[in-house]
Amino acid sequence: MNKIILRNHKEKAVLRKHPWIFSGAIDVRLSDPCTDGDWVSVHTSAGQIAGFGLFSESGSIRVRMLSIGKEPPSFSFWEDRLASAWQLRVKMGVLEQCNAFRWVHGEGDGLPGLIIDYYAGHAVLQPHFAGMAKHAERIAKAMEQAVPELQTIYLKAPDAGGTREGSRFLMGDTSSSEITENGVRFEVNWVTGQKTGFFLDQRENRALVKRLSQGKRVLNGFAYTGGFSMAAWVGGASEVVSADISNVATDLCLANEKLNKPGNKKAIHRVETVDVLKFLKEDETIYDVVIVDPPAFAKSLQKKHSAIQGYKRLNTMAFQRVADGGLMFTFSCSQVIDRETFKNTITAAGIEAGCEVQIMHELSQGPDHPVGLYHPEGHYLKGLVLHVKWPG
Repeated sequence: MNKIILRNHKEKAVLRKHPWIFSGAIDVRLSDPCTDGDWVSVHTSAGQIAGFGLFSESGSIRVRMLSIGKEPPSFSFWEDRLASAWQLRVKMGVLEQCNAFRWVHGEGDGLPGLIIDYYAGHAVLQPHFAGMAKHAERIAKAMEQAVPELQTIYLKAPDAGGTREGSRFLMGDTSSSEITENGVRFEVNWVTGQKTGFFLDQRENRALVKRLSQGKRVLNGFAYTGGFSMAAWVGGASEVVSADISNVATDLCLANEKLNKPGNKKAIHRVETVDVLKFLKEDETIYDVVIVDPPAFAKSLQKKHSAIQGYKRLNTMAFQRVADGGLMFTFSCSQVIDRETFKNTITAAGIEAGCEVQIMHELSQGPDHPVGLYHPEGHYLKGLVLHVKWPG
């Protein structure tokens, strides 16, 4: 195992159990040469072993720590971590709510840079850096051992300029499956879909939409495949409008409509393939429930300011579509926008829209997306349920 030596005074973060070691913390003069995916032992400048991790040749994060402390990983490391993550979901009751969930959530499960999503007997393995991708075959064997009933393991390779080059089946050849979540059915395609095919992190929040939509007129902006739309539809909404700019997404949304029976048999589901901001500007309909769950507006600190302005503009327009006494569900999945900044941005949007607003719920990702106490960056999904009143 190659050695990584940290520069003087650069060991504080790792000794506090943070799993990332940045390039500037490494003393390259004393460290061994490494390539993507190499297991490395990490040492302080004084020679103390801090832990063990995987090396990355590119990017600012050069080592992702998989084990903190002096004890090196055992031969059964992958099997132990995957089994532990699965049992945590069992303990939290996740498997009782649905047959699709996040099996491994990167740093939150002690496996930085690794995502595994489970879809009714099929699993999608998504490494977030090339070094982890090099261990995909070994991880797949550990997955088979942890969950013998697996039928499919699909490797969704790290994004290489949008090509996903290297994506392939490691087991089986099934590309899609029907899943059930809190009584709502969805078709998921992990080969052609975004991310691993479905946004599992919103499961708890979709359940809340389902509970609060009975008899309501609902707008779902950035609907993608209609997760919130179908929750409202099955929950008894009188009308659901799903808006998304992608033809592929709206086609999948319509396909999911066919899988589900509305709670209100006279309910209407209308799909609009349109830019959501344009739709909010031009549509004069007032809704009882408005949902805005956009893609990340900022993926780096350099784009934080423009993202804040984007969230403010979007939410100001969304407020104007909410009926007096109605509800708005608003979200941000931008990691660089913290919860307080997001809340302040929504406050500014409410002031500009001219409405009175009460926070009814503060939302986050579900328990199958745990956040490591020593890695607060893992808390990426922020959401608010807002009660809106108009003056006069």
